[in-house]
Amino acid sequence: MMQRLFNKRVVLGVSGGIAAYKSAELVRRLRDAGAEVRVVMTQSAREFITPLTLQALSGHPVHGDLLDPAAEAAMGHIELARWADLILIAPATAELMARLAQGRGDNLLTTLVLATDAPIAIAPAMNQAMWRDAATQANLQTLLERNVSVFGPAAGEQACGDVGLGRMLEPTEIAAQAAECFALGLLAGRHVLINAGPTREAIDPVRYISNYSSGKMGFALAEAAAEAGARVTLVAGPVNLTTPPRVERIDVVSARDMLAACEMALPADVFIASAAVADYRPAEAADAKLKKDPGSDSGMQLELVRNPDILATLAAHAQRPWCVGFAAETHDVLSYARDKLQRKNLDLIIANDVSQPDIGFNSDDNSVTLIDRSLHQQHLPQASKSKLAREIIHLIAGYLPAQPEGH
Repeated sequence: MMQRLFNKRVVLGVSGGIAAYKSAELVRRLRDAGAEVRVVMTQSAREFITPLTLQALSGHPVHGDLLDPAAEAAMGHIELARWADLILIAPATAELMARLAQGRGDNLLTTLVLATDAPIAIAPAMNQAMWRDAATQANLQTLLERNVSVFGPAAGEQACGDVGLGRMLEPTEIAAQAAECFALGLLAGRHVLINAGPTREAIDPVRYISNYSSGKMGFALAEAAAEAGARVTLVAGPVNLTTPPRVERIDVVSARDMLAACEMALPADVFIASAAVADYRPAEAADAKLKKDPGSDSGMQLELVRNPDILATLAAHAQRPWCVGFAAETHDVLSYARDKLQRKNLDLIIANDVSQPDIGFNSDDNSVTLIDRSLHQQHLPQASKSKLAREIIHLIAGYLPAQPEGH
């Protein structure tokens, strides 16, 4: 169940009640489950627990004031509202519940609630008499009607000595209920390693051998895998693309750099080799720019040597992941793909015809055929690379063996 929090972005709102001391443990529980946490505190919450404590536990500066120029420069409140997958307020005092029910936006936390499209959850904490009060119960009904999730409260002894409903749930219970706000991703708990883009093989300090790969398909796959709940490592050759959210990116240049980075990223559950790795490199790269002889019409000869085969290396690795290859061909596409699948001992290969300009290198669309170990073929018609990536990730997830209990 807690796997559902993996890679999720949680804004934890802390309001001013004695139960705020439990928020520190809640941050730890959320992060242990793989969530990224950013904390927003009301002014009164700072009387119960210091921002420094929550900053140390979350790994991020604590947000507090709505009009704090430094905080806005780091991540503005609108950006923070868009960043969140869930806004969780724990503790939520009676006063804060009243503000939320009234739709007020007079502090940073209430403003975020108004500005976000993310689901909202609260963990109430207050004296039992305050919880039973008609105004609090009316505010509770208003929030429930607005699809705010309410975790608790629990019954028990309270800080004031009363016994009854109003006690905030324990952090482990709140984290578990927060996890239930999310569907379980198809790749939750998996580590997916993807390489993407071209490699560059130096001739001299200003020239290199490369290809037309844009990296768009690999980046789309990385984004789709992260959306499916995976921890994603993306090893990227020289491309001009923005890193997808929640993806760890490692930039490399040459094929040998890419192989080293991929091996360092192991172990992984899945390796998707979408990079267009140069098959050859110059035997020696010149230290200085090679000059042409102005008095000669002779050409230049380069001695080329084979680059390491990244996909075959990882498919034979002691920590072998489930291996997916790409066959980007200009003719006899499926024949070459089947040969590559068997020759490199792959689990799945994705074939595409790069001779067609509307689905080749640098295009935004693609059309591919998947071939598995049994040589079963499944064609995915032309669509955007983002759409295809989601379909491919869905199909890959279906091939993977079930994870061990408790993984």
